[in-house]
Amino acid sequence: MFDFSGTLFRLEQDDTWLADLTDHGGDPLDIEAQAELMRRMTAPTTLLVDLDEEHRHAWEHRDLDPALHSKVYLEVLRRSGVPRAEQAKALYSRLVDPAEWTPYPDTEAVLKAAAGKGLRVGVLSNIAFDIRPAFTERGLDAYVDDFVLSFEEGAIKPDPALFRVLLDRLDVAPEHALMVGDSEEADGGARALGCAFALVEPLPTAERTDGLLTALREHSVL
Repeated sequence: MFDFSGTLFRLEQDDTWLADLTDHGGDPLDIEAQAELMRRMTAPTTLLVDLDEEHRHAWEHRDLDPALHSKVYLEVLRRSGVPRAEQAKALYSRLVDPAEWTPYPDTEAVLKAAAGKGLRVGVLSNIAFDIRPAFTERGLDAYVDDFVLSFEEGAIKPDPALFRVLLDRLDVAPEHALMVGDSEEADGGARALGCAFALVEPLPTAERTDGLLTALREHSVL
């Protein structure tokens, strides 16, 4: 079982994404501000800005409801130095576009090898948009037996119920399953059911070239 963001894929902007963004004074965002902005958009569990009660509720439930997801991320962007609504909406549209996500260098090799060994493979993500196109556009869906997405199931990791959904669909007992993810808090919740867990770092794709292969080899999966 694999997480999506920071595990199989990563959201990585090109130079056009942030080139036209300006701060409250109308000045372009510097490199440090751009990097921090991307970190805040992709942090798996950590809230990196102060929010009022309304938006904190949206943050806590963002992966259950696309409307709440949009609402809170636009507010996060605003509080992170993107004051113009049209700029924030354009940037947010990149976040929720599966085509904008980049697979890690070993994603295809890992999925293909696992499927080739006859293993059941699933993707389990706390997310508020459909990530399947990210796989189908690259032919990776051929190696995935099922997708379980929080906004479709009404539960979020580390709730054991969400892991149970995927295990049941894969027809795999927990003690025979490995969860691979970049969040000890969220993905590590699989251990409550008796699954093994492998942690990978959500580094840029150029810096983490074989993290998935290493994780599966360490657990004697490959």
